[in-house]
Amino acid sequence: MNNLLVLPMVLPLLVGILLIFLRPFVKWQRVISFVTLLLTFGLSIYLLLHVQREGIITLDFGGWSPPFGISFVGDSFSLLLTATTYFIATICSLYSFSTIGKDKENMFVYPLVHLLLAGVSGSFLTGDLFNLYVCFEVMLLASYALIVLGGERVQLREAIKYVLVNVLSSFIFLIAIAYLYGVTGTLNLAHLSVRIAEAGQPPILTTIAIVFLLVFSLKAGLLLYFWLPGAYGAPPMAIAALFGALLTKVGIYALFRFFTMLFYHEPELTHTIIAVMAIVTMVGGSIGAVAYNDLRKIVSYNVVIAVGFILSGLAIFNEAAIEGSIYYLVHDMIVKAFLFLLVGVTIYVSGTQRLERMSGMIRNYPLLGWLFFLATISLAGIPPLSGFVGKVFVAQGAIDGQAFVLLAVTLISSIFVLYSLLRIFRTVFWGETIIGTDEMVPLRTGMILPCALLGAATLALGLGTESISGIVQDAVNTLLNPQIYIDAVLNRGGA
Repeated sequence: MNNLLVLPMVLPLLVGILLIFLRPFVKWQRVISFVTLLLTFGLSIYLLLHVQREGIITLDFGGWSPPFGISFVGDSFSLLLTATTYFIATICSLYSFSTIGKDKENMFVYPLVHLLLAGVSGSFLTGDLFNLYVCFEVMLLASYALIVLGGERVQLREAIKYVLVNVLSSFIFLIAIAYLYGVTGTLNLAHLSVRIAEAGQPPILTTIAIVFLLVFSLKAGLLLYFWLPGAYGAPPMAIAALFGALLTKVGIYALFRFFTMLFYHEPELTHTIIAVMAIVTMVGGSIGAVAYNDLRKIVSYNVVIAVGFILSGLAIFNEAAIEGSIYYLVHDMIVKAFLFLLVGVTIYVSGTQRLERMSGMIRNYPLLGWLFFLATISLAGIPPLSGFVGKVFVAQGAIDGQAFVLLAVTLISSIFVLYSLLRIFRTVFWGETIIGTDEMVPLRTGMILPCALLGAATLALGLGTESISGIVQDAVNTLLNPQIYIDAVLNRGGA
């Protein structure tokens, strides 16, 4: 059973290599890619359910027991995000089959997507710090290539900025790892938690914690998000949807893991800094979301707002707030992919991404219009959709923790999210139509079906919150009680 834990990373990696040799056979690439993603999603669900029954799963590579070897650790938090990742990737692959075009499909897009997913799932599942660095780099290398897919001028310009930012953050990441190893003598996350707790997190470790905060903030788009709207607006929409749904979430995952399991002894300093960064991120994202008339820019700034909102739960740092952040994290991964795909369809049928050049499209494409409205109210946290529960728990956590400034900013940012998306809905879908019946571009099933599936997912997640409440509560319990994770890894208290 434990050996299965490596498959969510290894399976897409091996299939990605295989697809390189199938470059001329696009249909075979599509079939193999879709089947692999579906299979890995099913496997992730199976592992997640197994953890609920038997406890945390661990895997030691080469028989080297921790803290000396490489370990994979599957708990509710990591496997919940892994399963959500493959659910989104499976649906986005359906969208890419209809939209990305054979010229790009012949440029190794499917091998690169599988490499990206291997890096994302590896980051979620690894139990040691150096392997986390390697998985980050695998994910970023794939994203560098995907962002320039097509070779348009804007893509090359944004890619340079994206690559420079991430190369710098990776360099700082490596230095921080070296300093942490020099102080603690270990890179295993569970062992690090023990060593830091024994030392009581002295000032040198708090300084290293702030360096890690800087690194993961660059990768998550927390405060340092200046590269994000351009980078996420450049690639083809199927790829942009994967970026919007997944890439920032890996940085968010690392921040949650580090600042609940390792650096939780000086919350007055570290978590206050996170709170300030979350507030500035939500304010900046809100301004960007209402300032632009470009559809891609508006949804990209909505990604920024969500990063600030999710990490406000970590800053508040109590059970209700962390629980709310996890609910909202899963919701945001699904709904951001949903929103990006809807924007992609809208740009395809209208031929423009400028708000002022669209009007009345709900008369021509009613299903598209109402799906966009569904995404809008889901992101705004209107019940019974999936964003509601997360927002309620974060608000409850803020009240319990007397974090009233954070509470006010999260509520106001929600209003900005609603306003920015309703502005799109009113301008693009309402009013007099500018597209005659004879000018209508046919809506492909392969484009609208993935949107409908993600719309059904956000509805199902909202109505069926109780079905994942046990998983989320187990994830919160593990994050707030590091000894559970430590026992599973070092003392073999897990399955």
